[in-house]
Amino acid sequence: MTKKLFIKTYGCQMNVYDSARMTDVLGGQGYATCATPEEADLVVINTCHIREKAAEKVYSELGRLNALRRFRRSEGRDLRIAVTGCVAQAEGGEMQRRAPFVDLVVGPQAYHRLGDLVAALEATKTQAIDTEFPVVSKFDALPAQTSSAAAAFLTVQEGCDKFCTFCVVPYTRGAEYSRPFADVHAEAERLVELGAREITLLGQNVNAYHGERADGGRCSLGELVRRLAEIPLLQRIRYTTSHPLDMDADLIRAHAEVPALMPFVHLPVQSGSDRILAAMNRRHRADDYRRVVDALRDARSDIALSGDFIVGFPGETDADFAETLQLVDDVGYAHAYSFKYSPRPGTPAADHDGQLTDTVKEERLAALLAKLETQRLAFDKTMVGRTLDVLLERGGRKPGQLAGRSPYMHAVHVDAPKSLLGSVAAVEVVAANPNSLTGRLAR
Repeated sequence: MTKKLFIKTYGCQMNVYDSARMTDVLGGQGYATCATPEEADLVVINTCHIREKAAEKVYSELGRLNALRRFRRSEGRDLRIAVTGCVAQAEGGEMQRRAPFVDLVVGPQAYHRLGDLVAALEATKTQAIDTEFPVVSKFDALPAQTSSAAAAFLTVQEGCDKFCTFCVVPYTRGAEYSRPFADVHAEAERLVELGAREITLLGQNVNAYHGERADGGRCSLGELVRRLAEIPLLQRIRYTTSHPLDMDADLIRAHAEVPALMPFVHLPVQSGSDRILAAMNRRHRADDYRRVVDALRDARSDIALSGDFIVGFPGETDADFAETLQLVDDVGYAHAYSFKYSPRPGTPAADHDGQLTDTVKEERLAALLAKLETQRLAFDKTMVGRTLDVLLERGGRKPGQLAGRSPYMHAVHVDAPKSLLGSVAAVEVVAANPNSLTGRLAR
């Protein structure tokens, strides 16, 4: 009888990719996915350590799953629980102490071993923790994908060598690693064969990609984009997340020269204050960031920018925050993510002097969000009356609708037949809604 698997994914697109690959791994152990934990024989919680109180949210979820397992056992059935991802990596030992009922704790560099760990658990009821950084890349041990959405993710780079003082990624994902060009190209071809028409290249610092080529040289992200654009039927390419220091001239030129490369760049800055950027160890100044933005817009005038901001970093003054607001005015964002600073155990900033009160952080976040939302709404309104190419990925909110993404990452809803699902259609935008666009098929 087929065993049932439920995976709950927290966090970034890389975790979404990882969850899909874990599904492939566990498929080899006879598991098929299901819609709810109540149906499952195995629940995997794939965690993220970036957001505030991430670990506590995981423990709350585990408490609910433990209650479900006790109920299941009262009926003579069982439920196995695994925790993967960055919280598992950062808190493996603590998790065994606080949640001893968790069967498996597996870090993000070891999920390719999840199938063997589950098999051992089923055979001997042996709990395990695996948070090692393997010598051999996990990607070499993963099975080939068996399915793909029209818009697919493909991890090409992992880890980070930047060591921003607020960030746990170097400690949970390890040093920067770029997959060989041939492996990335083969996986992209496989995804296209399975129906992908858009691929988003993923990495903690994706534009630091330097995968080895067959000739022993190194392939940059710009070169990778150009080579992938040659794959028949692959119509759209995106990449995230970028670092301003790694935005080189070749990648910028690719935005002008490669039609498949979408005109949307997520380029985190975190602060507009040089003093705070230095305290964050970002290793760029606000004007360096502005120059990168100018170069991108010189390459392609319609390019849309997204960013990340942290407010209330230790020592941030009103003047520092004002410089962040000025940078937002100077750049103009189509979209952005903003967060109050929250200490991450083990990171240097957690011990910095000048920790700010929640009241100050909340006031600054509200002011920043208001400005960014005004920019987003203004950008969305410029789409009304335009005809955009939209990749129709899924059913829409209403019967007879399909939904997808514009080149600028808008969610777009349009009345369209199901026969267009998975294809790129010309859509005339007729309305800008609070969180999406409405369109009609262009005649």
